[in-house]
Amino acid sequence: MLRCVMEMRELTVLAGSFVGFQLLFTAVSPRLSSSITPGYTQLPSTKVTEWNSRFVSTVHALIVGLLCLYILWFDDAVNTNPIWGDPSLVKLNVAITCGYLLYDLVLLACNWGTMGDSFFVCHHLAAIYAYTYVLTRGVLPYFANFRLISELSTPFVNQRWFFEALKYPRSHQLVVLNGIAMTAVFFMVRIAVMPSYWARVFASFGTRDFELLGLGAQVAWIMSCVVLDILNIAWMYKIARGCYKVLSGTLGQKYQSIEPQASSFRNHSKKHTD
Repeated sequence: MLRCVMEMRELTVLAGSFVGFQLLFTAVSPRLSSSITPGYTQLPSTKVTEWNSRFVSTVHALIVGLLCLYILWFDDAVNTNPIWGDPSLVKLNVAITCGYLLYDLVLLACNWGTMGDSFFVCHHLAAIYAYTYVLTRGVLPYFANFRLISELSTPFVNQRWFFEALKYPRSHQLVVLNGIAMTAVFFMVRIAVMPSYWARVFASFGTRDFELLGLGAQVAWIMSCVVLDILNIAWMYKIARGCYKVLSGTLGQKYQSIEPQASSFRNHSKKHTD
């Protein structure tokens, strides 16, 4: 008989994740951020809230992203049977993520006027809906874990916002390098992995393991993945456009600074040859 309730371990981890990320937001980020950069204390209150939110987001991304890679590399049970493999570690990772998503939904609701984003709400709700099946029934551990690879791009996205909040010019070397890294990593972990992910999804269709899932889990799995990938493509388009603008502006500034020197050199050479 399938267990359709969440075990105490996952409930504890989920609740601890929710509380822990809330503490990071209210207590850890303000103290740590103000000690790292003086610019934090000069931000308006609305930006302080988002700064702390993005600090928590980065911590969450590093935790679940690294655990995700560990599972993909070393958890043979999950990789061998992607639908019904032993979900112990995956459920732990998913519980951490669900706790974070619930914390973030509460934060967005409380600060909708300044931080509200319907894309993020759709993303969070679609992810929670699908992950509920992992936590309650232990199904689809490989696919649930694979989706968490996308979190590895989050620190670069947040760092871009930190630079903007601190008023770093877009032509600053650190901003440009982070923008390039953000675009490359976002593409690798959210877009480039789509063919291999969907190939494995389609390969499971019609199998006995797939049929045992039942219609509810099948719909939750496929539909949530479609929604998440549509959002990822939309975000990739925005990021690529932003990166192109920054690189174009930086190269344009370099050309403008070089051109007067080149003109001066040509004039100087002309005087000597005349």
